[in-house]
This record gives sequence, structure tokens and C-alpha cells, in this order.
Amino acid sequence: MIRTEHVLDSWRTIREDTIAAVEDFPAAEFDFRATPEMQSFGEIAFHILQAGEGLTGMLLAGEEDFTVPDFRQRLLRHMASLKPDGSAAELAAALRESLDRRLAELAAQPADFFAHIITRFDGQRLTRLEMVQFIKEHELTHRAQLFMCLRLKGIVPATTRRRLAKAAKQGAK
Repeated sequence: MIRTEHVLDSWRTIREDTIAAVEDFPAAEFDFRATPEMQSFGEIAFHILQAGEGLTGMLLAGEEDFTVPDFRQRLLRHMASLKPDGSAAELAAALRESLDRRLAELAAQPADFFAHIITRFDGQRLTRLEMVQFIKEHELTHRAQLFMCLRLKGIVPATTRRRLAKAAKQGAK
């Protein structure tokens, strides 16, 4: 059994590393694309914000069927008000505020909220908790893209910096 607290806590860790990537990347280069057909660094980070905000908003609003024809319009109702051309600092702040708010709203839900079955946009039937897990995994996938962009710019991601610091500390003992 997966515990709700574990899913929410691990999402917080993922988001904190997403925010670190946004803060570490040169703001003047948010239009950087690893390949021409790939979204830019800034577009990926903005997508993470909007997908997390929109999908959790739909869950919290009681939406049960994400296959409805007007899914995109319903999703838009719950997205952040930040514009795609917002500054790097505004995006980092929005990512932080959004997660803090959504995690508090989700944590306040009773256990039966998370056990309720919904239909995801691909037709798969799953619990709301499984949908939150999916949203978290979606962010993790895109966070990996941000990390790749960091590496291409010669910037070490926060996760690697922590691992290296831990190894150095252990080696100093």
C-alpha cells in the first residue's frame, strides 16, 4: 500500500529540485533548446507548473472523468495565472507557491478522497492517489529534461551536488 504522505513528501522533493534547476539556469537563456524540436528550458519549467496546478486542481474540484471533450477547457480553469513569459524568479516563486498550496489542499483530504476511482485522459481507471503519483512522475520526467539542459550548459544539478557533498563529507571522516 502506498501512503498518501509518502507520495506528497516525495513530490515536494522533486519540486524542490525543479525549483533549484530554474534558479540555477541562466535566466537570460530560458529559450535554450537541447534540440530544435524540443521545448525550451523555460517552456518545460512552465509546463511543469501548469500541468501540476491544472491536474491537481481538477482532482480537488471533484472531476472524475478526464476524457471529456472539454478536458482542456476544464484544465485551464485550474492553471496558474503566471504568463509564459514571466521571469525566472517569478516562475520559481510560482512553482514553490503552487506546490505548497496544492500539497496543503491534498493533505487536508480524507482517505476516501484518494481511494476514489477516476478516469484519466487516456481512459485508464485509477484512484486519485494513483493520479497524484502520475502527476509527480510526469514532473520527474520533465525535471530530467531540465537537468539535461543544465548539464549541456555545464551546470551541475542540485541532486548531484548533494550526492557529491555527502560523499566528500563521508570521505573526510
